[in-house]
Amino acid sequence: MNPSHVNVSKKQRANAKRMRRTMTEAEKKLWHELRAHRLMGHGFRRQYPIRQFIVDFACPEHRLVIELDGSQHGGETVAAADKARTADLQADGWTVVRFWNDDVLKDMDGVCRHIVAVKSNMQAVSDG
Repeated sequence: MNPSHVNVSKKQRANAKRMRRTMTEAEKKLWHELRAHRLMGHGFRRQYPIRQFIVDFACPEHRLVIELDGSQHGGETVAAADKARTADLQADGWTVVRFWNDDVLKDMDGVCRHIVAVKSNMQAVSDG
């Protein structure tokens, strides 16, 4: 089991479960592309607890996190919190990729190509 996922509180698990039931339209659309190993055979989880965070999507095998941001993430305060969250996850060995909801809704092919490219780059670095 993923060490970042082991010590998840009951409250955090309940929050993740609630978030899976109330996904945004962009999250639902991206999940349709990621679920059941549909994207190049990669196994993704949705609303996945990692330490104190619940990330939108994670591929634990490759330590890849996908975050979707709506318009509320454009403000200075939320953007700063997102930056700190990304840095914290990266310090723990995760690669974090962020997309705007609008990108997912209007250019799913481009989003999927970008995820595959990031994953390929990660593999190339690890094969190094």
